[in-house]
Amino acid sequence: MEFFRIKRDIPFMKYALVLNAVSFITFALAVFFLFSRGLHLSVEFTGGTVMEVAYTQAADIGKVRDTVSGLGYADVIVQNFGTSRDVMIRLPVQKGVTSAQQSEQVLGALKASDPGVTLRRTEFVGPQVGEELVHGGLMALGVVVLGIVIYLAFRFEWKFGVAAVIANLHDVVIILGFFAFFQWEFSLAVLAGVLAVLGYSVNESVVIFDRIREAFRKYRKMDTREVIDHAITSTMSRTIITHASTEAVVLSMFFFGGPSLHYFALALTIGILFGIYSSVFVAAAIAMWLGVKREDLVKAPARKEGDPNDPNAGATV
Repeated sequence: MEFFRIKRDIPFMKYALVLNAVSFITFALAVFFLFSRGLHLSVEFTGGTVMEVAYTQAADIGKVRDTVSGLGYADVIVQNFGTSRDVMIRLPVQKGVTSAQQSEQVLGALKASDPGVTLRRTEFVGPQVGEELVHGGLMALGVVVLGIVIYLAFRFEWKFGVAAVIANLHDVVIILGFFAFFQWEFSLAVLAGVLAVLGYSVNESVVIFDRIREAFRKYRKMDTREVIDHAITSTMSRTIITHASTEAVVLSMFFFGGPSLHYFALALTIGILFGIYSSVFVAAAIAMWLGVKREDLVKAPARKEGDPNDPNAGATV
């Protein structure tokens, strides 16, 4: 389905060098902020106190969060689990305060607003668990990247695999750079969003690469730059439809999903916007600079014995 069709190819690759220079500067700034400021990790990564409380009726998550935040906890995580009456509260570590003291303080504040609340369980999650989560997250990221390279190398050509991985890592690092610069909380939900962006971005790259291969087969008089421009232009309508509909859902989560989905939706929003940019101006441009050509994607037809077009036809030994 297409809302519109662009009849004349847009010369995207004409501006590839300038736009990739901007992309490199943005990437470098993201790396700088990651090393200078670091990520503001959530309780899942740094450790803290986990409380499970039960209400006699459906709990008002917003009210519970405001009550706990009023005690001075800026990075508290409050969410339902099991039923609407069961609430899980994650509290960050505080110097000089034990886990038992934290749970007593919070439970007292909750009872003041609703005497029917009861404490089901409380436990301390140590930083060791956080280290395991970081290690597991990095392993997941590495497996995804390796899978992308292998998939694209088999489906297209190794140059496309390298280009797609560079573009996707570009998206991931820029997302992390935003979270480091603004010191937004980086939680497991955000990590899930980052991994989702990887899959989403590679899907856009695959669509463009597939159009490039198709254009190489169809337009034999076009050079590589013209083929890439045509392939990107022909996917513009599809790109707008797909990304606009996806972004509409993500923005719904951002505005109406509450604090628990706020940073998850924010990571997806940044990833979608930069995913479009990287697929067009990073992945396609790098593939062009790596020297992708028609012969890499289109196999020459096998000559049959006795073919009059075969220069060796009729030769005698």
